[in-house]
Amino acid sequence: MILVPGVGTYSDLASILQLRLGQGQKGATFMASGAALTTFRPISATVLIVDDEDSTRNLCNDVVTDSGLRTRTAATTEQALEILDQMPVDILITDLRVPEIGGLELLKRVRASYPQTAVMVLTRYGTIESAVEATRLGASDYITKPFHIPELRGKLDRVVRVLNVDQENRVLRETLRTRPGFAGLIGVSVKMQRVYRLIEKVSQHAYPVLILGESGTGKELVARSVHFSGVRRSKPFIPVDCSSLVPTLIEAELFGYVKGAFTGAMHTKQGLMEIADSGTLFLDEIGDLPFDMQAKLLRALQEREVRPVGSTDRIPLSARIIAATNRDLDAAVRQGTFRQDLFFRLNVVQIKIPPLRERKTDIPILVNSFLEKFSEAQGKARTISEDAIARLMAYDWPGNVRELENAIERAIALGSGPILHGGDLPTNLQYGTSDRIPQNDEVIALDELERRAIMRALRESGGDKLAAARMLGIGKTTLYRKLKQYDSQTRPN
Repeated sequence: MILVPGVGTYSDLASILQLRLGQGQKGATFMASGAALTTFRPISATVLIVDDEDSTRNLCNDVVTDSGLRTRTAATTEQALEILDQMPVDILITDLRVPEIGGLELLKRVRASYPQTAVMVLTRYGTIESAVEATRLGASDYITKPFHIPELRGKLDRVVRVLNVDQENRVLRETLRTRPGFAGLIGVSVKMQRVYRLIEKVSQHAYPVLILGESGTGKELVARSVHFSGVRRSKPFIPVDCSSLVPTLIEAELFGYVKGAFTGAMHTKQGLMEIADSGTLFLDEIGDLPFDMQAKLLRALQEREVRPVGSTDRIPLSARIIAATNRDLDAAVRQGTFRQDLFFRLNVVQIKIPPLRERKTDIPILVNSFLEKFSEAQGKARTISEDAIARLMAYDWPGNVRELENAIERAIALGSGPILHGGDLPTNLQYGTSDRIPQNDEVIALDELERRAIMRALRESGGDKLAAARMLGIGKTTLYRKLKQYDSQTRPN
């Protein structure tokens, strides 16, 4: 199966990036504030073909050359390793039974020493286990001998497209690395571009900002981007979770208090609004702020000063206010649970963050960013299969980006190899509703009934293929063959 490469990206400037991925373009130019940053041109890949059979090696060489790619050939793994040491190789096509150390051992060494090289394996020997083992070790795809030329050309073209996307995003990451502020936000979809444009505008001013979005969409990341992209970046950024504050202590936490103001006030303490100084005070989950406290907050914002609890002195308020909520504040105002005047005061500039289900084109980029993050922590490079990406794209993500990050972290923790497959994902992502067992007198074709039974067994076994095969009373070779058949049926041409 073809792997989706590491495509993590810093999304700063993405509002004006012109990305033309996989469209056969001559080149793509990244734009920032109307000025060209970097020009990317698709790679002219170098392909190393390793096979001890002259006929196969020559045929592969002709197909690769006809595709406009550079080629090198080797009849043994020793020759292949020498070439790899001498020059960069983008794609390695190797037979599994090539002398001296064999294709699988060559694959292991390439993955360890040249992780950016994509590997395709050729095999006519043994059973499907050899190809499964190769993909487990990190092969991008496999081809069974004898093969048809269109099949090899099609798989080769897909690998080249993957390499182009990977290189383009490397250029993008490097270009944007020096920009302040946006490093935590990831995505290049149209809806995220609108968010970036608003951040770019409001970061240079001191207007109050109201950020709206479902839980897990990244509201605090947007708030931090507004702060760290503007003139206040060197000042404090103070986040306050209004939903976690004890109601009786909210006023003291926000405004501060003086010694003796209440039982237990053994010393004077600055409030968070004062600590924020000339920086930014981020009021997260503002919709959960008690109604009586809303009036006090409104007064502080209007008068630009706070009075600590128990004090008669007033302290000037110079912090910028950014608020966020996952609630519908318009409805709360109508219901009388949120003050209309406070809503107007906070809602000078509104930024709505789209839920993940409305920007699914960002999922591959987010996934690969998380793969980089968690792989770096473990010291092992991870990639993800097309099948797993397809399942992630089909899911609606009620928990948004936070749920996606958790799913990838879990898959890495439980996965058994360098490639994450559909079976490594959480159970609710592995199989769709179409995998149910038919009810009552519903008539289902035998092939479809078989497929649903296999998917159900995999779901019940948590993706453990050996356990699923035992549940079904079939051999693991049969199960692998069936899964390969289903994968080929869903794989894009």
